Amino acid sequence: MEGLRVWRLSSSIARPSGLRQLFGLGSSSGLVRCLDGGASTTTTNTRLPSRNRLSSTSTSTSTSDREAVRAIRLKKVEQLRSKGLEPYAYKWDRSHSARELQEIYKNLKNGEEMDSESHLVSIAGRIVARRAFGKLAFLTLRDDSGTVQLYCEKERLLNDQFEQLKTLVDIGDILGASGSIKRTEKGELSVKVDSFSILTKSLLPLPDKFHGLTDIDKRYRQRYVDMIANPEVADIFRKRAKIVSEIRKTVESQGFVEVETPVLQGAAGGAEARPFVTYHNSLGRDLYLRIATELHLKRMLVGGFEKVYEIGRIFRNEGISTRHNPEFTTIEMYEAYSDYQTMMDMAEEIVTRCALAVHGKLTIDYQGVEINLERPWRRETMHNLVKEVTGIDFTEFENDLKVAKDVIMKTLGVGLDNKDKFSIEACPSLGHLLNEVFEIFVEQKLLQPTFVLDYPMEISPLAKPHRRHAGLTERFELFICGRELANAFSELTDPLDQRARLEEQVRQHNKKRAEAVTVTDGTEEQKNKNEDSMYEVTLDDDFLTALEYGMPPASGMGIGIDRLVMLLTDSASIRDVIAFPVLKISQ
Repeated sequence: MEGLRVWRLSSSIARPSGLRQLFGLGSSSGLVRCLDGGASTTTTNTRLPSRNRLSSTSTSTSTSDREAVRAIRLKKVEQLRSKGLEPYAYKWDRSHSARELQEIYKNLKNGEEMDSESHLVSIAGRIVARRAFGKLAFLTLRDDSGTVQLYCEKERLLNDQFEQLKTLVDIGDILGASGSIKRTEKGELSVKVDSFSILTKSLLPLPDKFHGLTDIDKRYRQRYVDMIANPEVADIFRKRAKIVSEIRKTVESQGFVEVETPVLQGAAGGAEARPFVTYHNSLGRDLYLRIATELHLKRMLVGGFEKVYEIGRIFRNEGISTRHNPEFTTIEMYEAYSDYQTMMDMAEEIVTRCALAVHGKLTIDYQGVEINLERPWRRETMHNLVKEVTGIDFTEFENDLKVAKDVIMKTLGVGLDNKDKFSIEACPSLGHLLNEVFEIFVEQKLLQPTFVLDYPMEISPLAKPHRRHAGLTERFELFICGRELANAFSELTDPLDQRARLEEQVRQHNKKRAEAVTVTDGTEEQKNKNEDSMYEVTLDDDFLTALEYGMPPASGMGIGIDRLVMLLTDSASIRDVIAFPVLKISQ
């Protein structure tokens, strides 16, 4: 019975004559498609539509049908109240969940009943399917844990409850029911209902089972309906909760303390990203939604904490894609007296423990690719990976940016689209160019877990200079399935070096901003790039002041929780793992 299905109101074969009869306000004979609440009629020989074949009718309930269903259900609300029944209850005392009943009575044999007082139960949930045969009705009730069947006999129900069941209960209603336990001859665990109550009367019809809620945009926009129609969607968010819980357990077992830092900030720092800007009326000033938690967490280290972390929302006013949402969740952590090697071990520990919590194993599938999370993971420098994939050794260019660009365009330029060519030509330094080549040619090839080490200083303003290689930093990013999952540094603690690098970052940004203002034509890619440079960047002087009081040697790491959930739930888009993602305005 599990699932949403076509059901028979009685053993007679007469067709429903109209909407009133169809939704149980008139005669109870006929066949109905119970989920979409549409007014289509059927015959006794009507076949259930194939999952793989769309019918010739519309795949979604039309607005007129939807309003007709709503009007009928509103009348049912009035009918319930006229009988002294409140269709929107205050509470219901449950004794068990559906899963608990399935577990407790898993050994109950087919046809066996447990009708003693000790086996009386009370459950509640949404009705997702129903069938009725004369004096017998079957309803499938789904709660947070699973499903169980309600076995309803006319003789067993008091007063006119069986008639209420047939005429006033619809698919989508939330019911509470009490009774004893029975397993049917066909093996379905059931609650033999002694009494029931409509706890919430649903006014709108659920999607048709066979067509379902297939409109992707509508699924994201009306996630609540998506979870009702597709229970596996809710499972993703349960797994997400388990992953976040496992992350907390892992870091706190290592002695980290969870802290909270401001979402509204006077300067958007800790990353290079376009911020959301708001205005504080009482203070009479602009504030920014944070683009990272980094700089305030480092202030905690200055204040004497040695291991801190924060799981929180980050906001970046940038593009939307399958990998990017304007608000997303990260964990950032900082540990005094450690370096970036420590954070590689921590990243392995967090990801493997989360995989075991969700899957119970370290070999997983992601979009058809088998990923092996067994430790240790590969660790390789950005220079070596670029050389391995492209054959170009950046150490041979010394500091000649023009020669490097010429070699890259000659060697790799064939087949590049205009956007990538523009990005390469726009690189202001050899370090930026190395990173651009890595992102275009190498990143997507890193399917198995790989730590990419030692990033150029030009793109790592908060990382400590490499202790052995000039021009590089002690920084890594973790890639799995061609996606960045984590970013970590040996943290820069020299306040003078930090000030010089942040000031240079501001100068470079302001230069791009000025160039964007003067450009009036160009390709669409160039215009979009220019638009992304139009925001203002300010120096966080208070952070630099904090560093001058002295921050201990430390390492820090950020992990994208949304992307980790994508990996461990085999979700193709970040919008699949965010319950209510940002979307365009519905037209």
